[in-house]
Parts: sequence; C-alpha cells; structure tokens
Amino acid sequence: MNFPADLRYTEEHEWIKIESDNTALVGVTDFAQSELGDIVFIEIETEGEELGANDIFGTIEAVKTVSDLFLPVAGKVLEVNSALADEPELVNNDPYEGGWLIRMEIADLSSLDGLMDAEAYKSLIGH
Repeated sequence: MNFPADLRYTEEHEWIKIESDNTALVGVTDFAQSELGDIVFIEIETEGEELGANDIFGTIEAVKTVSDLFLPVAGKVLEVNSALADEPELVNNDPYEGGWLIRMEIADLSSLDGLMDAEAYKSLIGH
C-alpha cells in the first residue's frame, strides 16, 4: 500500500494535498479504495459550496456499498474531477493522482495541523 508523505490524512480515509497557497486536492486513500472494492460511481454535487470540516461532500459507490465522502477541512469545493464521470475506477487504479475527487479552497490553513501525517495514518489502519 502507498502512503505518500506529502499528504495529510483523516480518520475517515480521505487525503488532502496542498497545491498552492490555499488550494488543495482531496481524494480517498489507497487503503479506502482497497476496502471498498471496485468503484462504480462517484456522486459529488457540492461544487461551488462552502462546507465545514467533516461535512459530507459526496458519495462513492462500490459494487457492494455506498460510502459518504467527508471534507477534511472547512472550505469551498472549487472543482470536481470530471474524469471520474466516465472512469470512476481511476480511484482504484490511481487514488493519489488521476483519482483525486475535488479541488478545494481551504478556509484556514492552520486546520491542516489537526490531520494525520503518513506515519500516524499507517498506525491508524495497522500498517
């Protein structure tokens, strides 16, 4: 399993990667996609919305289950990864690059301090 050191992680198995200043990409971890199994549909209808930390920003559907997606920190959903409409399996195949879910504007950069680094996340999931 892959745990990039430049990301921050949540207990709900989302990751966030700072792009520039206060924008970031958000996705689900390699562990999460492996637990979900084959992902068949992703629904995110919060583009343009301001949401709080841990608010639900969408759902991810695998063959056997549907799971909520939780925003790691407060901010505004700027963009949804349009490639996922036709290729939701990108989340399975490339969860940290091509399979990102949303681009967001972070309301308060200091809120990232409350998230886990790669080592803490590995401990959480027992790796």
